[in-house]
Amino acid sequence: VQLQASGGGLVQTGDSLRISCAVSGRLYSSSGIGWLRQAPGKEREFVASIRWNDPRTYYTDSAKGRFTIAKDNAKNTVILQMNSLKPEDTAVYFCAADRYFRAPYLQGDYWGQGTLVTVSS
Repeated sequence: VQLQASGGGLVQTGDSLRISCAVSGRLYSSSGIGWLRQAPGKEREFVASIRWNDPRTYYTDSAKGRFTIAKDNAKNTVILQMNSLKPEDTAVYFCAADRYFRAPYLQGDYWGQGTLVTVSS
């Protein structure tokens, strides 16, 4: 399984941004996929995840109500729609997937490269 993240960029506080993760290879009904992020000088943290074959989603508290994770099964892509962005959302966002997903957190059996999201104040 290969994951390819894209869509990061520089935005202002309050703006929206969509980042995507393209999946190559096969994931299973037991799999999960989602996003983690790592801000400068901080540890990597969970942001959001979704089960591969059903719509259940999971979010960290800071993302609830602002971020939405969704799958486009036809395109084998997972999207993270981020609204009302704040400077504290600035981080490198990583797409990750697990073969056997234990919700809500991802262990990271598979990783994509990061995409940088910068939110200016």
